[in-house]
Amino acid sequence: MRTIDDLDVKGRRVLVRADLNVPLDGETITDDGRIRASVPTIQALTGRGAKVVVCAHLGRPKGKAEPKYSLRPVATRLGELLGQDVVFATDVVGDSAQAAVAGLQDGQVALLENLRYEPGEESKDDQARREFAEKLAGLAELYVGDGFGAVHRRHASVYDVPKLLPHAAGGLVVAEVEVLRRLTEHAERPYVVVLGGAKVSDKLGVIASLLTKVDRLLIGGGMAYTFLKAQGHEVGRSLLQEDQLDQVRGFLDQAAERGVELVLPVDVLAATEFGKDAPHDVVASNAIPADRQGLDIGPKTRELFAAKLADARTVFWNGPMGVFEFDAFAGGTRAVAEALIASGAFTVVGGGDSAAAVRRLGLPEDGFSHISTGGGASLEYLEGKTLPGLAALEDAE
Repeated sequence: MRTIDDLDVKGRRVLVRADLNVPLDGETITDDGRIRASVPTIQALTGRGAKVVVCAHLGRPKGKAEPKYSLRPVATRLGELLGQDVVFATDVVGDSAQAAVAGLQDGQVALLENLRYEPGEESKDDQARREFAEKLAGLAELYVGDGFGAVHRRHASVYDVPKLLPHAAGGLVVAEVEVLRRLTEHAERPYVVVLGGAKVSDKLGVIASLLTKVDRLLIGGGMAYTFLKAQGHEVGRSLLQEDQLDQVRGFLDQAAERGVELVLPVDVLAATEFGKDAPHDVVASNAIPADRQGLDIGPKTRELFAAKLADARTVFWNGPMGVFEFDAFAGGTRAVAEALIASGAFTVVGGGDSAAAVRRLGLPEDGFSHISTGGGASLEYLEGKTLPGLAALEDAE
């Protein structure tokens, strides 16, 4: 892939596909990590005299304008981080966007409204997607793909536009790919992966792939209860995917055959209900009461997971260990994160909720080797899939 250093950007309009899909509470951004991650590439371009046109998505408005998904608050925050006003276009490729781009001087930045307001962005119809891509490409002379969190999507702004303009990968994408190549091609051992989150079904492919590569696989979060059930244990009212039990039994067998140490919780915090103040007790993971639900890994599991991480040389972590948004059930996620920091290993936090948890819990981001901005994209890369956005950037002009 070419990088922005390979582009002559001075005085030229550069369309930057960023990932600014941040969580909002009304118009308040509750985690600006993805915006901060996009700043270095934008500053590198403005510093060289480019007229930067940023495009991104937010949420799932499904092809129509919805005020709650507007990028206006993002434009404000981006301007604060850049130290300059960011011109905000109230549409994507319409009159406002045209005017915003036309008015840019060298070194200035504009942000277009939410790409997903346009049905062509996510269309499964190649022609519809191409037509929108042509309008988007018409706003610029060069294209920079820097939204790693979207490169696994065959969307107009990540897949079709780079086919229409001279293009390069932004610094964020370059850094993400370098880290993921290290994980897939030359990870130092012991190589340990920690997977959490709600559903096993979201991670079937990556588990199958990792079982051929890793030394240890630690399973926590909601998905752990399907593994525990597959071993024949009672999981009460905990999150359970009955339709995945056969698949999970297969994973357990594969791990045993390959000599991969698959580690499950030995105790959990079992609550009477799903709620931040729900009464709960620590119970053994093979003795969860029928009327309780597990909302976090327990203290013995935290110690066990920390011990399994202590000698690691490479760690990939994706998915919280419990409902970290509730303080009472954030301890497991905190314990895993702190164990990663203490390990001395090359540690990668795989985006999404894991990255959000690091920031919410007030942990030092520089305590980890890399915090990814793309959970789904990272998992698909590790699974061995071709990511459309990366393939488009790798194509010659």
